[in-house]
Amino acid sequence: MSVSTKNKPIEPALAAVKQRLEEGGALLPDSPDNLLEVVGILKSYGVILGEYYRNLTYISEHQFLEFFPFFKFFNGDFSLSKLGRHWWHDRINFEFAEYCMKAMFWHGGGGLDKYLDSEEFQQRAKAAIAAKSKSNPLMAILHLLFPDFLPEQVRLMTYYSALGYFWSFMSPMFLELSDRYDRGEINSIPDVVRHIQDGLVAAAAVPYVYKVTINGSDYDIVPKSANLSFLMDTAVPYVEAVFFRSFPFRGTVSYNAQAQQISPEISHFNYGVLYADPLPVGGAGIPPTLLMQDMRHYLPQYLLDVYRNSDRGEEDLLVQICLSFQKSMFCVTTAALRGLAPHPFETQDPKEKKANDKFLAPWLDRLSRSRLYTLQ
Repeated sequence: MSVSTKNKPIEPALAAVKQRLEEGGALLPDSPDNLLEVVGILKSYGVILGEYYRNLTYISEHQFLEFFPFFKFFNGDFSLSKLGRHWWHDRINFEFAEYCMKAMFWHGGGGLDKYLDSEEFQQRAKAAIAAKSKSNPLMAILHLLFPDFLPEQVRLMTYYSALGYFWSFMSPMFLELSDRYDRGEINSIPDVVRHIQDGLVAAAAVPYVYKVTINGSDYDIVPKSANLSFLMDTAVPYVEAVFFRSFPFRGTVSYNAQAQQISPEISHFNYGVLYADPLPVGGAGIPPTLLMQDMRHYLPQYLLDVYRNSDRGEEDLLVQICLSFQKSMFCVTTAALRGLAPHPFETQDPKEKKANDKFLAPWLDRLSRSRLYTLQ
């Protein structure tokens, strides 16, 4: 049963969370149970992200402008046995990776979105389309009749690449977190946040580039000269699109305009992982179900034991996984906020505290409508 926050004293609760941040804590309270859940679920998530990012990268580089990519989920390693497992759904659900990619594509944001609206991108896309069309008369005719269609597909391919690039950093980061926990180096939720923050900061300025090979020649879609980087141009747009906004889940709200259950203002979308009610997870048509089903196969034994010893055992396993995953994403959000803040949250300098307060205020306001309170 989801917990309503309407009757809770919002301001005192936010003040308590803010105080904890300023004392070195996280949005998620520190406890041995929370630590075990967060590290355990991020280990499973790290494995799944590894599969996701490799597939997204493969699609962006080897399925570029393919109209009917029937075997795009096979990463170039097709066999009849793999096809059988695919049809039987004995596989990784790569569709969820595409779902997250389309959320980024739709919501946009950051330098990547601006670059994709630039004249430079248009020219680079046209060059790649021309090269691809040389051996494909149907594509050439299509481009002549609908000149905006293929450039939009190149934009889409760029987001395949960008999300694959972002997750290529996050996957080993989460797996290393688990290894450090096993070695006794991670002993609290603040330790988890610090590990993630250090990883984000270390990769912050790494440039993002994207090129494809067509008929033996390389075509830069996003060159190094575009000055796009990991943190601000892939990580932050991902957090905004997937953690906060996302899409309303079909079957849980009406897409009928007359029902007015979905705001026409996209900035009001609060359907991301930080807001989602875990109970619908497992229902038909709910995209996060695919992720939870993937992660259940790679849970460390200590976390699986926790789930099995709960009141319902494994009957509501996907819901339990979703709750743990939500906790972990509040830790990732904390690390992102700490990395973006103008000054360390623990500062005692009045001017720096004022700057931090101004930075935190809109974020805490947005989080006040999330499931932050249910995790306190």
